[in-house]
Amino acid sequence: MKIIQASKNGTENWRYLQTKVALVNPLVLVFANRFILEDEAKIKIIKEEFPYENLVFASTSGEILDGSIQDNSISITAIEFENSTFIIERENISSFNKQTNLLGEALLKKIPKDNLRHLFVIADGLLDGSKLIEGLENNLSKSISITGGLCGDDARFEKTLSSYNDNPKTGEVVLIGLYGDTLEVSFASAGGWFPFGPERKITRSIGNIVYEIDNKPALEVYKNHLAHRAISLPSASLSFPLNVTYEGKKQAVVRTILAVDEQNKTLILAGDAPENSKVQLLMASVDALIDGAQNATELAIKDRENKAELALLVSCIGRKLVMNKRVGEETEYVKESLDEGTLITGFYSYGQIAPFNGNDYTNLHNQTMTVTLISE
Repeated sequence: MKIIQASKNGTENWRYLQTKVALVNPLVLVFANRFILEDEAKIKIIKEEFPYENLVFASTSGEILDGSIQDNSISITAIEFENSTFIIERENISSFNKQTNLLGEALLKKIPKDNLRHLFVIADGLLDGSKLIEGLENNLSKSISITGGLCGDDARFEKTLSSYNDNPKTGEVVLIGLYGDTLEVSFASAGGWFPFGPERKITRSIGNIVYEIDNKPALEVYKNHLAHRAISLPSASLSFPLNVTYEGKKQAVVRTILAVDEQNKTLILAGDAPENSKVQLLMASVDALIDGAQNATELAIKDRENKAELALLVSCIGRKLVMNKRVGEETEYVKESLDEGTLITGFYSYGQIAPFNGNDYTNLHNQTMTVTLISE
């Protein structure tokens, strides 16, 4: 595996982390701020600098490169696979009447299954990630793992952009299939949040909109738990996500609150929260979040047969906001935990896609650090 990484801030020249050389048919991951990806002149600059056939674009809430975090930059990782291959497919929600599960099913059908080892997903950050995963996993062998992330838009939650080769657009989902007998992919996801207050039940919800908790308006229940912090809604909700345990499940998923609806007294989450799920508020210290990132890395490394060559990190905008000036510590700890020579790329997102540790089914997570390690 040959990897070339570069970044560009504003009008500065490209900064390469390795010697610039030509690669053979690389997979090129382009992570950048949404406003950059909306600028056709900047897309042209990217394509001129990386004149390859397989460019995947994703808007972010911060770019991760070599263990450091950048904002409002262009971050590029070009990967030439020497013993493995990849296939990229894309679909847009506009073709599926906003039914994200159907989009996922259509994408999966387009991906050849012979010798498929792993799927990496880049998706519009405002789509229903849970339904997307449901569609992708329909009829998929449990031996094929899925990780990835939902694109970001800083903390604006206005729109996100992604694409495969074309100019980035809304509603886009890109699926990267990785193939090869020697390909090794490992992964883990961890948070660092801890619950507080009583555990309650979601008594009325539709998809990602929670109407009632314990038969009371969901927003009122949430505000009562936040007490004086409720005055800072909706921004305060990023610091106090929900722990949601589906009926019949033991492991909870974290759900970021994207918005609150004062008129209807509802909570709009970044993933689904079915009726009869148990729900509890979460909070975290900065140190606990940093420990969570290190834990995810150690779990991803555990039981690997070979040293990882590339680490793909997908963290959450909520973590970034809580850690504030200390946010760089989580990626620093990840880098320290990885083998020397493992290259790092990634982005801050609106949702992280990965199986629970030790499970073979995929979940949408919020407020986690998800680590995907690749070698061939």
